[in-house]
Amino acid sequence: MTTTTAPELFVKMILDRWYASIANCDTLLNSLTDETLQKEIAPGKNRGIYLLGHLIAVHDDLLILLDMGGKLYPELNEPFIKFPDKAVQQLPTVSELRTFWVKQSEVIKQKFDKLKPEEWFEKHTAVNAEDFEKEPHRNKLNIVVTRTSHLQYHLGQLQLLK
Repeated sequence: MTTTTAPELFVKMILDRWYASIANCDTLLNSLTDETLQKEIAPGKNRGIYLLGHLIAVHDDLLILLDMGGKLYPELNEPFIKFPDKAVQQLPTVSELRTFWVKQSEVIKQKFDKLKPEEWFEKHTAVNAEDFEKEPHRNKLNIVVTRTSHLQYHLGQLQLLK
């Protein structure tokens, strides 16, 4: 049996869940047509295209929060975070968003793979050193936990399009 230290084990468990969630989203997106993603998940609710763009925009923020560089798609912040669905008329196409999603997932994986287990327990960029001293749970790994939950929430919504 291989002995794994606690930090390595915690990181592995959380990143495994992140990657499984990304894979589940990939599978679902591949099963939905571009036309289907234009539909609302329920009457008067967000469309699939909006949820996809929103996930990409939120995952872009992940890069900044984890101090892994700048956003890949800063132009998505306004239509998919700042404003609700249907408030912005000009959106990227579903095809463009699918391409962004795949590219972004690859970049995030490359950056995640470079971090050592202990680095995941360092502070993220939205917390100052003084607050981090008092609240060490405000670390990079916890950001991945919250973003995984966020992804799962919207994945559940996207399932309604099937």
